[in-house]
Amino acid sequence: MTTSIGTTFRAMHEADGVFLIPNPWDAGSAKMLANLGFKALATTSSGFAAAIGKGDGATTREEALANCRAIATATPLPVNGDLEKGYGDRPEDAAETVRLAARAGLAGCSIEDYSGASIYDIGLAKERVAAAVEAARGLPEDFMLTARAENLIRGRQDMDDTIERLQAYDALGADVLYAPGLRDLNQIRSVTGAVSKPVNVLIGSTTNMTVKALADAGVKRISVGGALTWVAYSAMIKASRQMLDEGRFDYGDSSGMQGIAALLGD
Repeated sequence: MTTSIGTTFRAMHEADGVFLIPNPWDAGSAKMLANLGFKALATTSSGFAAAIGKGDGATTREEALANCRAIATATPLPVNGDLEKGYGDRPEDAAETVRLAARAGLAGCSIEDYSGASIYDIGLAKERVAAAVEAARGLPEDFMLTARAENLIRGRQDMDDTIERLQAYDALGADVLYAPGLRDLNQIRSVTGAVSKPVNVLIGSTTNMTVKALADAGVKRISVGGALTWVAYSAMIKASRQMLDEGRFDYGDSSGMQGIAALLGD
């Protein structure tokens, strides 16, 4: 019997140790990451929004799911979808987004407790997670639901409330817990020690934390959000500035192009 992509993804969370889950912004970057040797991928709402000329939070559910489908189709790897708040404030909106995410070929998705203007009241936040969990359990194949507590990246530096929210989402049956914005290993340990489910930690491009240190702190999954998108776009801007301001074109070489072409191959 063929193992579903969701079952494969769950097994990664149940295995010993930590794993990296980098964030491609399109099918091409997904193929490159897969061919580099990563074992799972996650989409990035901010990176994808930039790729279609929008700000983070401005994409539609249809646009996001089309991008998720393209990334999931590009490689055989499990893909987790960054689906923001579930494209609606009601619990049923979160539930429907979970069902649509599974149809798009995702192995899991995350749902935030941020409305786009403020953090949801804990009562509504719990109802939304409960509805998303119920939808995930009702799917024909395994699907990993990640519940996100957004306080720390939304101007609300309240670790006690963040942990209480994660504990509530844990109790409601979320498969993975995620509080983007944890700044150091002490904060990370306070989260991993307070919950029973695997913890995803977001790491940007300006940290001295290592994979080993994060593993030792109890982290199961490490994502990078839009960081790879910004690295790629920064290189493009630098090369473009060189052309525009200096009249030079020596920003790349054929060996680099050949390497990228090889990573795009099947």
